[in-house]
Amino acid sequence: MDRKVEKVTLDVEQIKKLLPHRAPFLFVERLTDIVPNQSAVGHKAVSFNEPHFQGHFPDFAVMPGVLIVEAMAQTAGALVVHSLDQTKPSRRVYFMTIDKARFRRPVRPGDMLSFPVKVLRNRGPVWRFTGQAYVGGELCAEAEFSAMILDRDDANPSDGDR
Repeated sequence: MDRKVEKVTLDVEQIKKLLPHRAPFLFVERLTDIVPNQSAVGHKAVSFNEPHFQGHFPDFAVMPGVLIVEAMAQTAGALVVHSLDQTKPSRRVYFMTIDKARFRRPVRPGDMLSFPVKVLRNRGPVWRFTGQAYVGGELCAEAEFSAMILDRDDANPSDGDR
């Protein structure tokens, strides 16, 4: 396999061209170490003013695990759309499965998260990944997940974004 790491870093504005997500539900601010069709690392600075911290939990703010997995999936989606050079606005990434999710330590405001993701396989529009979340080199979470990447015209409009 060709493991050529791209020397490009994608910032949040470039990521917004790849994904349909927007604040407050865009959880990837930077994409680095890109190996097209194989792997990338997403990054996020966790801020105390993110809306989920108001209720999860006010006296000991912890980033919800499901949002950590969502950030891994967004990293994977950005990798695939960037690799395929398919940045048209009608592109949609649909979450399909989450497996083997494990949460190892809380993620708190002020933490710098990194999300290395790797492609496990690809069959047509369906992609399967493994991902981890780290703070300062310490594993916080891990999961396997799959997604389907379609044009809006190919997707059932009544399904909405998942």
